Formats: sequence, C-alpha cells, structure tokens
Amino acid sequence: MPTYQTTIHLQTKGHTDIIDITSQVDEAIRSSGIATGMVNISGVGSTLGITTIEYEPGCCADLRRALESIAPADSDYAHNARWGDNNGYAHLRSAVLGTAKTYPVCSGQLGLGTWQQIILCDFDDRPRRRDIIVTVCGD
Repeated sequence: MPTYQTTIHLQTKGHTDIIDITSQVDEAIRSSGIATGMVNISGVGSTLGITTIEYEPGCCADLRRALESIAPADSDYAHNARWGDNNGYAHLRSAVLGTAKTYPVCSGQLGLGTWQQIILCDFDDRPRRRDIIVTVCGD
C-alpha cells in the first residue's frame, strides 16, 4: 500500500490558539497521488490538539469556553507543582481532545463535510513552533 508523509510547520500563539490546517492537509493529499485511503494528522507534543470544527469565530469561541470549563487555566494542577510551570491545564486539554485524528481520502480529496475543517489547537501558555505529521495511505 503506497504511503506518503510530510510535516506541516506552524508558529502558534499558545493560549488555545486555533488554526485551520485543512488546506495544508489537502495539499498533502494532492502531493501523495493517493485516490482512496486514509490521512492521519498527528500533532507532535503534549499540549496541543487536533480535531474538526466549523472554523468560524463563534464555534472557535465556544470551543475555547468549553475547554476552559473542563480544564481551567487558573486551577491548581499537580503538574504545575511538580515541574514549576503553569501549563497543567494545557496537558489536560490535549489529553481530552487528542493529538491525532484520521480521516478518509475519497477520489483524491479529503472526505469531510462542507462546514468541517481540521484544526490545530495550541493550548500551551506561550507561543510555540509546532510540527504536524501528515501521513496518507491508500491506493
């Protein structure tokens, strides 16, 4: 089974920065030459997340608010006490959302709905350089 892999490099702002990476994933699929299969998007790190959403300001604000209620930035975390940092909430948000997702490739295109975009969420408490590994497998 043919496999193609590339890495997307992004600079983020942290603090639940949400970035639409759909076009970069589309480009990886086109470059792969694979018509039918799967694409895996995997963020490298333990303070980021990968998912889909309708990428518009209201949905992004709602996602930030929901994650803040699940893992508040200003709460008391054992991780912060152990390591002397303040990003325990970022690790929890990453664990809840997950750092990798897989989607279908159909007729050489990403198999998503019209209002469904792939996003990277950077939860860390500072700007970061992020790498996202995109692997396309199929025929």
